[in-house]
Amino acid sequence: MMADETIGIVGAGIVGLAIGREITLRRPGTRVVVLEKEDAVAQHQTGHNSGVVHAGIYYPPGSLKAQLCTRGRSLLKEYCQDHKIAYDECGKLVVAVRVDEMARLDALEKRARENEVPGLRRVDHTAIREIEPHAAGLAALHSPETAITDFPRIARSFADDIVAAGGEVRLNWPVDGITTHAGKTEITSGDRRVVVDQLIVCAGIHSDQVAKLAGDRPEPIIVPFRGEYMRVKPEKADLVRGMIYPVPDPRYPFLGVHFTRRVTGVVEVGPNAVLATAREGYRRSDLSLRDLAGIAAWPGSWKMARQHWRTGIKEVRGSLSKSSYMAEAMRYVPEIHASDVYRSGAGVRAQALDRDGSLVDDFRIHRLGPITAVRNAPSPAATSSLAIAEHVVAAHFG
Repeated sequence: MMADETIGIVGAGIVGLAIGREITLRRPGTRVVVLEKEDAVAQHQTGHNSGVVHAGIYYPPGSLKAQLCTRGRSLLKEYCQDHKIAYDECGKLVVAVRVDEMARLDALEKRARENEVPGLRRVDHTAIREIEPHAAGLAALHSPETAITDFPRIARSFADDIVAAGGEVRLNWPVDGITTHAGKTEITSGDRRVVVDQLIVCAGIHSDQVAKLAGDRPEPIIVPFRGEYMRVKPEKADLVRGMIYPVPDPRYPFLGVHFTRRVTGVVEVGPNAVLATAREGYRRSDLSLRDLAGIAAWPGSWKMARQHWRTGIKEVRGSLSKSSYMAEAMRYVPEIHASDVYRSGAGVRAQALDRDGSLVDDFRIHRLGPITAVRNAPSPAATSSLAIAEHVVAAHFG
């Protein structure tokens, strides 16, 4: 990569912006142009997640997720300290509340230790109460360095870094065409065009569609899952000091409804995972026939539905009924009832789905000559963003 090259990035979420920043650091003088369809950065997954900086408990040892989460957490902590961005290591408990969950907790502990999660310890019922006095459970894993932060603020800071290095972040720039010829790649938005030497696609919920414009294969497609949050009323917020999570079901890449304290001091419960009826389906009323048709046409969608329909019905029931939603959560903090919470927005998870119906769990990145397409970057992508940036830039540019 020559210092006078122009590098384009589609998507101004935290991953795309971290990659743009990394390019400016690795090759000073390179012109970086970030193209974003919204009128501000971090408007989708980055701006609607739970703000958790993960420590690497969940991910298969040796996977890209495990490697990049560990590295990314360290880099992110340092970045937040250097830029005076809130970063609170309030800690996390992953709690088993039933005897039949103990084997899964054992397996999770083994995985977390292989991933060298810092400070991890197994605690019993008494120790759970010492850490979280109002939590219930038989046993738990305590991760004291799991943290909370402000990911939208970090993303805006990354954007500032790019601009300070001579780059651009072009807003209101929805990409509708990508063409490569004569060693250059042209990106269009209506009658506007940008010509770049290299292109990196980090389009999140639209990653499959933008990658298709670049000539990538259709698999995996993105299926949107809406994650709805409840907020604990102020008079009960002090019942949760940090984070309280269930033992996850290994069949799914979702972590289950949990209690999370935000850096603002509020406590939220969630998110659940309900199939959304639009890629940007933040409300139950949001509907896109085009998006639904695309999902229905994918053979993996029907295979997924046949395998997981019971769980889907349960999630819909929780979405429609606050009492049903909180029934699970109350197993972990019995003193917070349905009457103690209110609905508090939602996010949409870009869940990659393979042709065989498998929910893609690890990061997936495709290389198409001068174009790199980040096709799947689920949680812990925000935690791992600076490490993903190192990985992509090193792989793409050497």
